[in-house]
Amino acid sequence: MNFDVRQLIGGHWQKGARTENLRDKYTGEVVGRVHCADGAQVDAAVSGVDRAQSAGPLAPPERQRILAEASRLVDERREELIAGMVCEAGFTRADASGEVNRAIETLRLSGEEAVRLVGDMVPMEGAPGGLGRIGFTMRVPVGVVCAITPFNSPLNTVAHKVGPAIAAGNSVVLKPSLQTPATAEGLVDILLTAGMPAERIALVHGPGETVGPWLLDDPRIRFYTFTGSTAVGEAISRGAGLRRTQLELGSLSSTVICEDADLDTAVAKCVAGAYRKAGQVCTSVQRLYVHRSVADQVTEGLLSAVAELAAGDPRDPQTSVGPLIAESEARRVESWVRSAAASGAVVEAGGERVGSVVTPTVLTGVEPDMQVMCQEVFGPVLTLQAYEDLDAAMREINATPYGLSAGIFTADLGRGLRAARELEMGSVHINETSSSRVDLMPYGGVKASGSGKEGPRYAAREMTEERLISITTG
Repeated sequence: MNFDVRQLIGGHWQKGARTENLRDKYTGEVVGRVHCADGAQVDAAVSGVDRAQSAGPLAPPERQRILAEASRLVDERREELIAGMVCEAGFTRADASGEVNRAIETLRLSGEEAVRLVGDMVPMEGAPGGLGRIGFTMRVPVGVVCAITPFNSPLNTVAHKVGPAIAAGNSVVLKPSLQTPATAEGLVDILLTAGMPAERIALVHGPGETVGPWLLDDPRIRFYTFTGSTAVGEAISRGAGLRRTQLELGSLSSTVICEDADLDTAVAKCVAGAYRKAGQVCTSVQRLYVHRSVADQVTEGLLSAVAELAAGDPRDPQTSVGPLIAESEARRVESWVRSAAASGAVVEAGGERVGSVVTPTVLTGVEPDMQVMCQEVFGPVLTLQAYEDLDAAMREINATPYGLSAGIFTADLGRGLRAARELEMGSVHINETSSSRVDLMPYGGVKASGSGKEGPRYAAREMTEERLISITTG
């Protein structure tokens, strides 16, 4: 491939103030270049969409038509998008194909929400002195939305931010990860082909350390939607001030297997939830708590399944686990595993690195203060702990600063619902892993995992302002 990833500013594709190399994440070879913005270009990008927004929002049926057509075009350009993600994100074909399938659904759902955004009747006559008054709310666009997106979901997370923003009638400035800019450019091009006015969406590239603050300092941006680290999310929250944000941040996701669970199903789902996208998913099953009475059986099942996972070249159809986003990240994960082993953990499987590929790893005998337990690994590493008391296991799960998602496998619905009430998470999935997600659901965290919700219906509402209208009839 030979990518030349441009910017969309003021309705026109433009070169950047400078370029950076774009590399194949498995081979490391240069496969193109990405044009990066300077401060003046970022200012021009915001100016363009702000000017377009001042003319008023697109009509809801037009927003629906654009998003529905974009959904169709993503399907039509499936092979192009998959090839791009295999190269620039290091995804296996299966992971890239899943990303495409989900983006199709996300855009379709966003289009439907464009014509469902309604307010509520307010019973004004129910208040003393309210006789003869009618009240209702309407939802109006917030204005300019800034979407800052991560490398680990270079298509679907972009769709989850841009789709609802368009559905709500806003204009958008998109700043994707510098690691995976070509996929974002592809989606923007699809939106333009679908009929999105070019002046209503801008695409800028560059390092987060420079482009991020320029975007954050611009008061014309009224809403920030960001997926990434907790540290950056905190900086956005401080800088945004009274402006609104949706922040999906760090995590340390746990899943519990109780003694009465369907063990075969639980093991299969945990393997999928731990190693897809090489473990580079916020809700990956990193910490697995298994009741001691079934721990040996679960461990045996896990090791048998992990032994079948080939790691290596993502272009090989037999590969299940591809490279991490950079060799430096693979070295970090390798060092964490080695550190855990040196402190007494047992490497039951994996733990090896070749270039940017880390083999799928299972650790037992871990302690709470090991990095693989108390920090987000963001790699193909699963730690398994036997527990005897569910309450103690849940206290340990709640003891982290994070609260994005958790899963519990049990045949006892009452126990599952008790866990749902007591686990301090944005989502708790009963008989699914922490990594379970359906794109129409509300998705977001609590504590240091962020605030606000993704999911087209919920995000579109957050990206509007609720306005009260009252009428006195006499």
